[in-house]
Amino acid sequence: MRAEHKSRQAGLDSGQAGSRRLRLLVLSLTVLIAISLLSRLPAWSLLELRSFDYLSTFDDPRPPQGGPVIVAIDEPSLADINAQWPWPRSLHAELVSQLRAAGARVIGLDIIMAEPSNPENDAAIAKAVGPDVVLAGDETLIETPQASQLIRATPLPALTDAGAVTGIASIDLSGDGIFRRIPGYEDGFAAMLAKASGAAAEILPAGRLIQSLGPARSYPTVSYYQALDPQNLLPPGYFKDRVVLVGLSLQNAPEIDKGGVDAFATPYTVHTGKLVPGVEIQATIYDNIRYGLSIREARLPAVAACILISVLLAALTVWRSTGWLTIVTSAAALLAFAAASFAGIRLGRVFVSPLGPTVAYIAVAFGQAAFDYAEERRNKRQIIRAFAQYISPDLVRRLSNDPSQLKLGGERRTLSVLFSDVRGFTTIAETLKDDPEQLTGLINRLLTPLSDVVMDHGGTIDKYMGDCIMAFWNAPLDDPDHALHAVRASLAMQAAISRLNGQLEREAAALGRKPHVLKMGVGINTGECIVGNMGSTRRFDYSCLGDSVNLASRLEGASKNYGVALLLGEETARLVADTYIIVELDRIIVKGRTVPSPIFTVVHKADAEALAAHQAFIDAKYAGTLAPSHVIFEKLAGDIPELAAYYAIVQDALVGDGGE
Repeated sequence: MRAEHKSRQAGLDSGQAGSRRLRLLVLSLTVLIAISLLSRLPAWSLLELRSFDYLSTFDDPRPPQGGPVIVAIDEPSLADINAQWPWPRSLHAELVSQLRAAGARVIGLDIIMAEPSNPENDAAIAKAVGPDVVLAGDETLIETPQASQLIRATPLPALTDAGAVTGIASIDLSGDGIFRRIPGYEDGFAAMLAKASGAAAEILPAGRLIQSLGPARSYPTVSYYQALDPQNLLPPGYFKDRVVLVGLSLQNAPEIDKGGVDAFATPYTVHTGKLVPGVEIQATIYDNIRYGLSIREARLPAVAACILISVLLAALTVWRSTGWLTIVTSAAALLAFAAASFAGIRLGRVFVSPLGPTVAYIAVAFGQAAFDYAEERRNKRQIIRAFAQYISPDLVRRLSNDPSQLKLGGERRTLSVLFSDVRGFTTIAETLKDDPEQLTGLINRLLTPLSDVVMDHGGTIDKYMGDCIMAFWNAPLDDPDHALHAVRASLAMQAAISRLNGQLEREAAALGRKPHVLKMGVGINTGECIVGNMGSTRRFDYSCLGDSVNLASRLEGASKNYGVALLLGEETARLVADTYIIVELDRIIVKGRTVPSPIFTVVHKADAEALAAHQAFIDAKYAGTLAPSHVIFEKLAGDIPELAAYYAIVQDALVGDGGE
């Protein structure tokens, strides 16, 4: 039986596990499909780029040593030069001459000189420039309902004829207005600076991600007016062999929400909220080209593989169950994804967005956790529905909070089983056969308080059989004092019957009729039983079976033959002997047994002398030496009045057997 139960339970557990794993597989496939669709949305790409912003600036990288120097057209210079902007080009010519004299290797003027100005000033700048000077150009796409027009503004021909190099300083911004990528120009400003400097530089494809190198003013910066007189205003050799970029760079970088002149948001803007001047962006592009700092984005197969691995890890995490460990493991996994993405940026110069793996992991792990939670709630509701009719609400709550205490299907347990029956109820039913409503009302008034007593004492109601109640203790939840609780319940049931009789007597008196007096017999036995869900696959009850159950039923039926309301089996009597006064009444042979079983009852008042006399009475009864005329009958009936009816029954039986 036990092996069969284990096999059946194992099959049930296996089926539940298989169903759960199938649901997990479907969830994982759904997540993969959903992320594949979401990744096509522009918003998804922007979220991936925002993760790049944080990861690529996490360790606060700064410009390499010996990189470009910025000559800033800033507030101090505007105040010192005291000339209306744009400044005369002759002033820029003087700056170029001073920088060249100070040893600058290449000079980049991030200033558009596409339109003629004063002829003398134009001539001065044309005379000053040469192959070591890169002049900024601009490219603008103008879109109208009729057409799209690309306009390129380049320096004056006189300047390029003088040997100056043209570099397009336009940059591309992402959809959220942040600069992150190498501009798509072969003759970009920074690229031409690198070429003019003679440095070995990587030729980068357009669209490669830029490694930002700090917020505004991260590059060595001097004011324009200082660069006009470097011998007196700057340290010696400040510009020697350096690439020098000249452009607008306000002393205090503009706020991102206010915008600015030639200033743009970069990945560092997420930390500072500040825009970065365009001239510093050109310096950043130069260093990315010069030192190979740019970052390529992983191809689709690699990204898909990472997402698939994430889904598999999540499925493995929740393969058996979910709980608080799921949260801890998920947090560790998400940190690992971010760390792996950061390592890819720093060590491999490749960006694999952690967004896809992170979303996939969370969706699978917490999606399965949600399914498990819903399943647990459903199981709790099933438990409550299944047991609310049998056991007390407190026990139902305990079961729903800890279903592991419940084992369905049948198991061996030691139970205390109670049978109660109303004596003479058949006669009462016969008198009320023409009034079924009154009979039904009487049964309900009888069974309701008795059932409440059973559940209030932690018992499980097995079934109702007319006016009979079968209940047991120590299942489905453990109850170490099950025998004591069963006996207490039986005594409380007798008290409930007395109260109901009082109500019926008052009601009958008011109606002028004879009341129905209810009397109840109870049998309780403790022993090993099989308890669990029993019946068919379509209908079953939570019940118990076994020899001990049969004896409890026999005890209830025999109680009227001994003139007592309660009969206890031997094990029950032993377990409650320290709490109640237990007296033995007889030995009976149960069907299927050959050895007589002693039976007992509870008395409320009896001194030690009376109990000793009763035991002597029982010994004489068993020995067959008890005479019906013996004075002990009268004496014991006076000493233990609760058993007076019992002594009278024994005496009458002896008389009927022909005793003297």
